[in-house]
Formats: sequence, structure tokens, C-alpha cells
Amino acid sequence: MIKPLLSCICIFILISCKQKEQHSISNTDRTEYESFGDKISDQDALSPTDMAMQYEIMSVGDTINSKMKGKVSSVCQAKGCWMTLNLENGNEVMVKFKDYGFFVPKDIVGKDVIINGLAYIEEMPVEEQQHYAEDAGKTTADIASIVAPKRTLSFEADGVLIKP
Repeated sequence: MIKPLLSCICIFILISCKQKEQHSISNTDRTEYESFGDKISDQDALSPTDMAMQYEIMSVGDTINSKMKGKVSSVCQAKGCWMTLNLENGNEVMVKFKDYGFFVPKDIVGKDVIINGLAYIEEMPVEEQQHYAEDAGKTTADIASIVAPKRTLSFEADGVLIKP
């Protein structure tokens, strides 16, 4: 009676150890990110090239729910309330955060990020462009040179992952 019980316990322990070993391997393969805003996954994000193609077929006023990867090219130096991401075609995406509900660190220029939310095209007024230029630390001459509305590739992020 004791031998079958002892055998069952040994088998259970071996199976449990095997499952734990597999679980820890999968955790070491995952990239860890700092998360801001809503919790999002790093799966199924579009590359900058694929996102650039999406923006090419959009018009002012169009919106697309999307998730994309990108490299940060600038960040609001006042609060971290916006950032821009490079697309591989030379364009940038202006990223704002849903309902002004969260901010990102101000020292993430050059870091890889994943953003989730709403991609859209807007016609940005001169005053808003000048405000963002001021937040980015541009010179007075650079700010004064902004004199016309600009077609802007924009994104309202509800969640952001930043690769350390």
C-alpha cells in the first residue's frame, strides 16, 4: 500500500519540476518592458515600415486602431506628455497620450517602444506646432519659422511599452 502511494508522489514531483523548468525558460526568452498607461502586450505590433504604408493610404480625418513599434526621436521636455517616433521612410509620428492620462520619461530618446491606440492624420495648426517646438526646446528662430498648418501623422496611445 505504501509503495504505490510513494510511487505516485514521486511521479507527481517529477512532473511538477519539469513544468516549472519549462515555465522559467519561457520567462527568460521574453523581453521586459516598462509599461505606461493601459497594459498592452508586445505581440502583433507593426514595424515602422508597415505603419508608414498604413499612413500613406490614410487621409485627414481617417483613423485606424493599431499597435506599432518605433524608435523615439523626441519627447516633451516639460512633462513627457508627447513623443515622436521615427518611421523608416523619413517621416515621424506625433504620439499623444489618451485623455492626458499618463506621461513617459523625458530621457527616452533613442529607445525602442511599442504603442497601442488610434492612428490618424491631422492638419496641425501653427500655434500647436509652435507649442510642441517650444516643449522640445527648439530655438526662438525655429519656433518663429513655423508659419503654416502641417499635415501630421498622429497617434493617440492608450498604452506604451518602453524597452530598457
